Amino acid sequence: MSTSDDMPGRARDAGATRDELLSAARRRFAADGYERTTIRAVAGDVGVDAALVIRYFGSKEGLFTRAAELDLRLPDLTGVRAGDLSKVLVDRFLTVWEEDGTFLALLRAAATSEVAAEAMRSVFATQVAPALAAVTDDRAPERAALVGATVLGFALGRYVLRMTPLADMTRDQAQAWLGPTLRHYLLD
Repeated sequence: MSTSDDMPGRARDAGATRDELLSAARRRFAADGYERTTIRAVAGDVGVDAALVIRYFGSKEGLFTRAAELDLRLPDLTGVRAGDLSKVLVDRFLTVWEEDGTFLALLRAAATSEVAAEAMRSVFATQVAPALAAVTDDRAPERAALVGATVLGFALGRYVLRMTPLADMTRDQAQAWLGPTLRHYLLD
């Protein structure tokens, strides 16, 4: 199989090919999980040789690490009223889980892959913990860890294990259940 850079009628664009591979990898990891996703399948989705994936990303772990780079796009919480923090956070996390399969792929894989677990820890250490530290008076690391454990547990039950009644809850119901717990962790 030719690489996309050599395919007739297609201009050479390594950056675009890398982006296509990352998009295909995100879809594969989200649908099939880390263990079942293969470099060959990702390459096939884009119409390139698997060797090109290795050339760009070095390994399946390298591909996963790049594909799992996730920006939660947490809002600046410093201007949010203390009583509204949990609502803002729950809404943001629900949006991420429901609109970006990358996060769920990362969550699924984190249980069995140290690479995925480290990627998940990195998301929380670099995005969630600093955002929460900016709005809590004390014990920010503990508060961030408890918020993280709660939202990850909820995501696992709702989206990965599809446990009822979690999987059947509306956003308002999820907010009603998660909100008070997060509010307690953030403010008490």
